[in-house]
Amino acid sequence: MYSATILKLLKAAKVDIGDEIELITKHATYAGILMPKPQGKADVLVIKLPSGYNVGINPDGAEIKLINKCQIPEKKEAESEKPAKGDVAILGCGGTIASKIEYLTGAVFPAISAAELRAAFPKLKNLANIHSKKIFSLLSEDMNPSHWKLLADSIEEEIKGGAKGIVVMHGTDTMTYTSAAMSFIFQNLPVPIVFVGAQRSSDRPSSENEMNISNAVFSATKDIGEVGLCMHATTNDDYCYLHHGTKVRKMHTSRRDAFQSINSLPIAKVDYNNKLFEQISSFKKRSEPKELQISKKLNSNVAMVYGHPGIKPEFISSLDKYDGVVLIGTGLGHFPANAFDDKHAKSTVPALKGLIDSGIPVVMTPQTIGGRLCMRSYTTGRLLLEAGVIGDMMDWTPEAAFAKLCWVLGQTKSQKKVNELMLTDIAGEVNLRSPLEGYL
Repeated sequence: MYSATILKLLKAAKVDIGDEIELITKHATYAGILMPKPQGKADVLVIKLPSGYNVGINPDGAEIKLINKCQIPEKKEAESEKPAKGDVAILGCGGTIASKIEYLTGAVFPAISAAELRAAFPKLKNLANIHSKKIFSLLSEDMNPSHWKLLADSIEEEIKGGAKGIVVMHGTDTMTYTSAAMSFIFQNLPVPIVFVGAQRSSDRPSSENEMNISNAVFSATKDIGEVGLCMHATTNDDYCYLHHGTKVRKMHTSRRDAFQSINSLPIAKVDYNNKLFEQISSFKKRSEPKELQISKKLNSNVAMVYGHPGIKPEFISSLDKYDGVVLIGTGLGHFPANAFDDKHAKSTVPALKGLIDSGIPVVMTPQTIGGRLCMRSYTTGRLLLEAGVIGDMMDWTPEAAFAKLCWVLGQTKSQKKVNELMLTDIAGEVNLRSPLEGYL
């Protein structure tokens, strides 16, 4: 909240939150949108500049001029949409990909109705007929397998309703978990399912949301029968990559080209502006609708543990409340094993074997991200294999292995069957051979 002093200045200038103003100080003049002040120093005025960035200014001795009053958006009822066969369905799960700013409150709202999407992204009408539906609106770090099930229900409804393709707008932080989960849930797809997000919010000039969603919709019209993820390929606004849903990872906190294929090449280079869909790697083609297989049962009671020096065996033993455990191990698939009986080292192998013997499957994934596990190369790996840890020779990402274990445990309780399914390539999550050109 602004201080009483600033509120008095604003009242005298007849200025409210959301108005376009000019602030004239002794040293400079600032023009922009007056923003709300939820926290921080109460005597600093916050203005959103035309560049899209906010600046805080001490208004002592400054002159405040009103340029334009804020036009408060009229609240309208949600648009009634009647999906038509052949449309591309856009499903909203939150995130910044199609958000809009209401400067009166500073809040970000998703633009999700077809009318809002057409207004925000006018080029979509040249790519496909679209209809849209909001599944939920939340930060992606709050997504869990319960949300995956709700999303899968909506995707199934759209496929059976005759949609030509499906685009899922999703927050970027956990988008690769969800794309992997949908890859296991839906087999023999008659349409593409394309995930898309944005690294930069829509009020920033550097936002890449329009290019990403346009290329995602363009990709959703192609002859693809698998789950993909479409994001910026470079830091420029030139083209996107369409990645395999089980072979992609967010590799940077903020870069627009943060998403990269791991141990694989992207499906295609995509540029909707030039109608370019340049295939880079093989992908599944659309199947016949009657061939679609859907297995939506998931077990969300799965733990994920990052291996680190000094991890306690007692902590591993405490994971007995879970139905499955994914280890993110070092090197070729290692976890502390004290293979040479060092008096200062502690082995986690007995604790891991205790979990496995009690019926809890334990799966290994790599911290290195790139490369293939080989748990037979060193003594530590061999001890883990002997204990029953699953993962030797796999080149999956941690996200794909986690989503897969949730899905596999939803299909069977048999430890033998779990082991068999985890080591079987189901949705392109495991390559039989490692392409040299797939390395980052």
